Amino acid sequence: MSEPTGKYSITMPRDIAEAAKVRSGPSGLSAYVTAAVARQIERDNLNELIQVAEAEHGPVGDEEIQALRDQLHQARHEQMRGGESAA
Repeated sequence: MSEPTGKYSITMPRDIAEAAKVRSGPSGLSAYVTAAVARQIERDNLNELIQVAEAEHGPVGDEEIQALRDQLHQARHEQMRGGESAA
């Protein structure tokens, strides 16, 4: 069973609404806006989590961020290499 829905009235700049209508395709504007709002809520929740973690452990430094990006890049590279040899 799907989630209950409600009808809401929102106001947004016309150019944004028109661009959203064009991009929404067959799923429709409501589904497009719902997905956008859901992504924003996820981002807000992640930002709140980061704030709590940084308050407890201090901010993450640029070097730490880059080291984690490098690890992720390496893992993706190894995964792609593994996928090619398995094919």
